Amino acid sequence: MNVSEATRRVVREAGRFLAVGGVATAVSFVLFNLSVHGLGDGGPLLERPVLAFIGANTIGMVVSYHGARYWAFRERPTSHPDGGRTAFVVVNVVTMTLPIVCLVISRDVLGLDDPLSDNVAANGVGLALGVSARFWIFRTFVFRRPIHLDDLYAEELVGLSDEPDGPDEEPVSGPTGRATSGPGDAPGRAAPGG
Repeated sequence: MNVSEATRRVVREAGRFLAVGGVATAVSFVLFNLSVHGLGDGGPLLERPVLAFIGANTIGMVVSYHGARYWAFRERPTSHPDGGRTAFVVVNVVTMTLPIVCLVISRDVLGLDDPLSDNVAANGVGLALGVSARFWIFRTFVFRRPIHLDDLYAEELVGLSDEPDGPDEEPVSGPTGRATSGPGDAPGRAAPGG
């Protein structure tokens, strides 16, 4: 099976993105659980799990930005003047609503407020939805792959040759004897050094 370079690139980026996300998630997970559930006796934000989730994930976002910018998407320069920070924060804030909605449904609709339910809702289902959305948005809009002319014209370049295009056509030769079509090969223009 021949895997294209584009596919290998996506797999590499996805692997690095997931590794960075794993570290950021671990930071957020520990902070969230300590804030809401403490060491088993309830934390300082026991009655405010959404606030705890936002605080913990804001710190995780800082970890995530540095890992994504300088490792996961290091080959993708950002076109944003601030290095993509604003776009990164906006994307994270918007996609943070996915696990928050899951947490609110678990707590307020289903009435589940134990540590397992909180973590399945916010750090399980919500996290999976958020990570999928963030990967696609970051890759597409924040850390875009630079476009190289070789990529745009690769197919056209493969078909170029000095052979005539049709039975009645002959290649146009410049002063070097090679087929040319550039402005430097205008009739009457002398070859360099000659």
